[in-house]
Amino acid sequence: MKAFFGSMTGRVFLTLLLGIVVSAATTQLLAENERQRVIEDFRTAHALDRAEQLITATEIVPASARLAYLGVANRPGIRLEEITGDLPTAPVDSAFTAALSKRMGKGYEFSTITARPKECDIPRTQPSMFGPKEAVWRGTCESIDVRLRDGEQLRLQILPPPSSVLAGATDYTLIIGLFLISIAFLAYLVARMTTRPLKQLAQAAKDLGNDINHPPLELAGASEIRQASAAFNAMQARIRQYIAQRTQMLAAITHDLQTPLTRMRLRLEKVGDPELQERLIGDLSAMQEMVREGLDLARSTDNTEEMQALDVDSLLDSVCSDASDASQKVSLNGRAGMAVMGRPMALRRCLANLIDNAVKYGHQAELTVERTAGAARIRIRDRGPGIAHDEQPRVFEPFYRIESSRSRESGGTGLGLPIARNIAEQHGGSVTLANHHEGGLEVTLVLPEAYRGK
Repeated sequence: MKAFFGSMTGRVFLTLLLGIVVSAATTQLLAENERQRVIEDFRTAHALDRAEQLITATEIVPASARLAYLGVANRPGIRLEEITGDLPTAPVDSAFTAALSKRMGKGYEFSTITARPKECDIPRTQPSMFGPKEAVWRGTCESIDVRLRDGEQLRLQILPPPSSVLAGATDYTLIIGLFLISIAFLAYLVARMTTRPLKQLAQAAKDLGNDINHPPLELAGASEIRQASAAFNAMQARIRQYIAQRTQMLAAITHDLQTPLTRMRLRLEKVGDPELQERLIGDLSAMQEMVREGLDLARSTDNTEEMQALDVDSLLDSVCSDASDASQKVSLNGRAGMAVMGRPMALRRCLANLIDNAVKYGHQAELTVERTAGAARIRIRDRGPGIAHDEQPRVFEPFYRIESSRSRESGGTGLGLPIARNIAEQHGGSVTLANHHEGGLEVTLVLPEAYRGK
């Protein structure tokens, strides 16, 4: 779950979900407030009509029967009744009193009572999208003294409507649940649709690193996505052309150098001084090795070889057997029991370089292979002097060699580790160095396991 919300899809999904929920909740609150305001305005208008009718009808009824009539005519929310005690009136009539006085015309007197009825401050139950809630009535709620045209005084009370008996009848839990599920599903679809092109570009970039000849992206989707895919395909074509041109150039240089180097070697055979001849031939051999390994370094970044599933244990057995046949002291322990996606010749070159380095500088190579989480870990340990910690990052630089026993006395051009690292990284792996606690250098090669779908 943490990985999902850390991804672009999860973040877009969470942003959309929270945005929709907050927007819906805000809209619902505003709608409920507007609905309450409309109800209150409608109630006020209805109260004006009802008060006018009640006062007019009461005036028609004989004085002796008015109280009996009012006992029958009064309804909850609007009452016209006998005055039982004097209450102070406000110096300025309320808006409702003024509207009622204007509607009734001359002959009537209306006075707003300062004290509000106690029913005004009693919370009433009303329906809500979030369930029944208790709220105080905010509409018209007041007492008004009324003097009829015949001089009789009555008290008119405009009270809040009763609590809704249907406030809890509707179960909004299912409605809200379905709403949240629907918007979550919609947000997930939008997030997937939005981030899928990014994932495709990321996968294409990864595939490009593993195989420069990987098929180009399909130009589909929105115009921006098609434009990005076209730019990516053009970049892939330019990189492929650049690598091919560079490899061809280095191969041509190497090929052209072989002829003069061979002629030089033949001419050196005619040198009369044996000591000078040996030195010159040694320098020439070093030059030839440097040219050859320089070409190998260039080829280590060339990934035109076909990728295929390789059994790690079989590959190691084959490489170690070849090393033993070449009189190298090599041992192999452990089994990985897994396959990796790789280029056979490139991985053989990577392992051979690491074994050659161990034998050359540490007199033997002890290989240990094990299976870790989704990868094969191959450790190659020698019995040499090791490498200082601050020097370890630099030995991956082409032609860099340490001026110690791991130096020119042992031969080499300083290209073995850079070639091995280039090949490992092209396979999604890594090469790291560490001095073993019992002495010697330990090189760790990690190669990811092949996808089951491949």
